[in-house]
Amino acid sequence: MTTDNYISQEIPQTIPKVGILTVLRLGLFNLGIGLISVLTLAVLNRVMISELGIPATIAAGVLALGQLVAPTRVWLGQLSDSKKLFGLHRTGYVRIAIAISGICIFLAVQLVWLLGGNIVENNGWQWNIFTIFVSVILALIFIVQGIATGASSTPFTALLVDISEEDDRSKIVGIIWSMLMVGIVIGGVTGNILLKNLAVGEDNVVSLENLIPPINSIFLFVPIIVVILTIIATWGVEKKYSRYRLRSSFVDREDGISLKRALKILTSSRQTGIFFTFLVMVTMSLFMQEAILEPYGGEVFNMSIGETTMLNSFWGIGILIGYGITGFYVVPRLGKTKTTKIGCILVALSFTLIIFAGLTTTPQILQGAMVLFGVAAGITTIGSISLMLDLTAAETAGTFVGAWGLAQAMSRGIAIALGGWILDIGRFLFDNPWLAYSFVFVCEGFVALGAIVLLNKVNVQEFQNTTREATAMVMEGDLD
Repeated sequence: MTTDNYISQEIPQTIPKVGILTVLRLGLFNLGIGLISVLTLAVLNRVMISELGIPATIAAGVLALGQLVAPTRVWLGQLSDSKKLFGLHRTGYVRIAIAISGICIFLAVQLVWLLGGNIVENNGWQWNIFTIFVSVILALIFIVQGIATGASSTPFTALLVDISEEDDRSKIVGIIWSMLMVGIVIGGVTGNILLKNLAVGEDNVVSLENLIPPINSIFLFVPIIVVILTIIATWGVEKKYSRYRLRSSFVDREDGISLKRALKILTSSRQTGIFFTFLVMVTMSLFMQEAILEPYGGEVFNMSIGETTMLNSFWGIGILIGYGITGFYVVPRLGKTKTTKIGCILVALSFTLIIFAGLTTTPQILQGAMVLFGVAAGITTIGSISLMLDLTAAETAGTFVGAWGLAQAMSRGIAIALGGWILDIGRFLFDNPWLAYSFVFVCEGFVALGAIVLLNKVNVQEFQNTTREATAMVMEGDLD
């Protein structure tokens, strides 16, 4: 009783609550992450696949590696809990890691130019010692970049928990997550402005000589800007607002879970297994096209690099709309499960419209389809997250939320790679580029509809009745 009273009285008196201006300043970090994602999954993928002719399997595969190293995030979170860097638990990791991520992105594009030069010399992609060696080094760089991203985003998310109370945490996270979409929109608009004047050759492809200078400039200056934004975002926040030291003195934090334990808990209940699979399918339906969308705009619509980069802005605007209407209007009226089903159906319909746009080769229809896809993705995401919170036992919230995040990151990486593989299969089956790309979108639509079948089997009541006992057994090490 005395200890509980000490905690509840001491924290508010000694540590101030975070104001809206500080929350918006923190959001600059996520805005920077959005800018970085545009570089890798809107500009670099387009250049690799469309302009340079690197096989989509290679391009999507190396980009996906940054997501597939997601299990390291569990260890990185534990590291920031237990060991300070520059005297702080979170801020030092965030800043150092985002700088490493920026360096890796710049080095990656230099290796892409080496592959591009080899392609020009051989008049097409050739499997040889040079291309294999450079591809392996490129893959290693993206692995390091993925780990660095986790080493910045995981402690940053932990920082949000440290500086917030339960009653205001959802608002803080909602605002900062929206800033990620703002960064993607800004990145798309900026990319369109900076790259729209690239000279196009006879085959509607930009030459290597014209590509290198402007893209090198973007891949140099954007990471620098992101590092500056990160410093501004985190300046003085942890020292002034963090409650970590006080909390860790009295409560057992659940951040330090092992991957093995998380997987045991996920597979211990029938309902968690069903929802885990549903989450994997939803994530794959939203991100399988991530590495091939810009090449689709280039090859089928003859859009410039700047114009295809702008597609991310239409998608981001749609997501912001989806977030807003779902959280405030749709979920309160229809419920979480029905909202998520509607989102999955809209995702499938948006892919139908994306395919139709390719048939007409009308960029405006593709742009409209991307807005619809963004709205559908926003509805599906908010519905899934809301349902996820119901499928999270209160006494093991850190374990479940960490595991769901791991599932999403791994699924996204697999989806990105799978999109490239399916595109190459489509190119083998069809001579028409539109049919090859449509093959990917059709697969995504079916995955989204298949997720609804699993969603129908999700039973929150059953989960609540069975998971607490299973979780306790796992945490005690008694469940095989």
